[in-house]
Amino acid sequence: MREEAARARAGRLRRDQPAGRLLPRPRPDIAADEMRRRGVFPLIAVAVLIAVARLPIASASESDHKYKAEEAVKLWVNKVGPYNNPQETYNYYSLPFCQPFENPTHKWGGLGEVLGGNELIDSQIDIKFLKNVEKGPICTIELDNKKVQQFTDAIESSYWFELFIDDLPLWGFVGETDKNNENKHYLYTHKNIIVKYNGNRIIHVNLTQESPKLLEAGKKLDMTYSVKWVQTNVIFARRFEVYLDYPFFEHQIHWFSIFNSFMMVIFLTGLVSMILMRTLRNDYAKYAREDDDLESLERDVSEESGWKLVHGDVFRPPRSLVFLSSFVGIGTQLAALILLVIVLAIVGMLYVGRGAIITTFIVCYTLTSFISGYVSGGLYSRNGGKNWIKAMILTASLFPFLCFLIGLVLNTIAIFYRSLAAIPFGTMVVIFVLWAFISFPLVLLGTVVGRNWSGAPNNPCRVKTIPRPIPEKKWYLTPSIISLMGGLLPFGSIFIEMYFVFTSFWNYKVYYVYGFMLLVFVILIIVTICVTIVGTYFLLNAENYHWQWTSFFSAASTALYVYLYSIYYYHVKTKMSGFFQTSFYFGYTLMFCLGLGILCGAVGYLGATLFVRRIYRNIKCD
Repeated sequence: MREEAARARAGRLRRDQPAGRLLPRPRPDIAADEMRRRGVFPLIAVAVLIAVARLPIASASESDHKYKAEEAVKLWVNKVGPYNNPQETYNYYSLPFCQPFENPTHKWGGLGEVLGGNELIDSQIDIKFLKNVEKGPICTIELDNKKVQQFTDAIESSYWFELFIDDLPLWGFVGETDKNNENKHYLYTHKNIIVKYNGNRIIHVNLTQESPKLLEAGKKLDMTYSVKWVQTNVIFARRFEVYLDYPFFEHQIHWFSIFNSFMMVIFLTGLVSMILMRTLRNDYAKYAREDDDLESLERDVSEESGWKLVHGDVFRPPRSLVFLSSFVGIGTQLAALILLVIVLAIVGMLYVGRGAIITTFIVCYTLTSFISGYVSGGLYSRNGGKNWIKAMILTASLFPFLCFLIGLVLNTIAIFYRSLAAIPFGTMVVIFVLWAFISFPLVLLGTVVGRNWSGAPNNPCRVKTIPRPIPEKKWYLTPSIISLMGGLLPFGSIFIEMYFVFTSFWNYKVYYVYGFMLLVFVILIIVTICVTIVGTYFLLNAENYHWQWTSFFSAASTALYVYLYSIYYYHVKTKMSGFFQTSFYFGYTLMFCLGLGILCGAVGYLGATLFVRRIYRNIKCD
């Protein structure tokens, strides 16, 4: 059992590799009792949310099933594809395996499972609970040149396949190449399945590929299987633990990275505190000093420089206010969304369910849309914006539209390759309905509430009519350099965690340490705020009052470094190849970095806003 656990955790697909498993998904109860609008909207909203949540409910009936002796146990076939290209997956029967004798049953999952590229089909292989099978026939494959070529290409590309029994996956390779002759390829013709059970429940499944046969046109290959039932003392609630790679995720370097990030937080917090308590306090004392001596007053004025001189322009509305408001609103929603999903993953163990994380993410994004509208509407109104409808539409559609464009390109590629990664039209309709009938109205509601509750602008200093000219400063005090440098430390606080996240997503490991992720996320927020405050202070000291976009891009540049790291990871840590997988790797990473950049930018801007209002609150303004 320990050897099997080690092999499963390592994620290697050898001939004797045990099957991994994905536990039953939790059942998120999605309530719609607050929908008070009359008409068709509540019906559509409820119907869509039920459809989204359908996956956990449907799968629980099988994975929680208690079997009777000799009750039929279904073996589901899922997908096949190159081992080094995780997203390049195809229908199991795209290879000339044994076809079902009758119309096979399809196990339709929910939104998250479909987006994950899963398509479960009943193999119709006869397996009964507690009934051993010594050697049962599946079918006979008559090889011709076309089938030999298909299997040969698959073996040369290290194709693997995925099956499921009781929601537990079994993995195996299609075949192997002769070690002494690369032109000879062998197809595994026997599947040896070992099922471990406790009482009337299935605990673990294991697949061993045996009887490799040489691929030659004109030959007939008898495909067979065997089933052996073995009793185990492992309880049902702990059957997923064998597939969690504890040594990898809880390695000493993981703890060290957390400690290193924590020390960075202490350093940056101390730096910001020093700025606030020392420099600014001295500036306050000098600026607020009342001296009747005219000569002394003139001397003080002539010596004044830095952030105090731009008090009449620092609260001037930023350029492209509507876009800044939209980005800040979207980023605030994404921050709340990530926090909510992480907490739900910790509480509900979402990692054990096929597509559960994706489903939860989409549902939570839809239901948190009010936040983006509220923040965006309030910010836009406080800065004197008039075209609030445009701001609302941008807030509701900007990020989804960017993701849609990337997804459209990737989906076109997947359709061309006939991959399971292609999103079905029905799934697109469900996503559009979620956005149009739930997310968009919530953004509208949030914008109206934020616009009406934001109040009048209450800036500490009055904005002057004529903008103050910005003097030339050294190159390292320009907004572009401050923006580029601002993302280095936040990236440094998360890049170790990025390695674990990337490895989980691209290298067949189950990410389960969401407690680590929560801690790293909080550290990222704190570091981002502190770095942005320092950058904003340097910019204002350079007498440049265009701090709004600079603070946003200073924090958002974290995503740029994450994307650069992803390029390094692709070339050094993976063996991916081909146009399909490369497109999906960099497309998904671009989508992730867009969200991360907007999130960090919003956090940085909000932190800088509080800082700027705080330092100008206690000075004397004309």
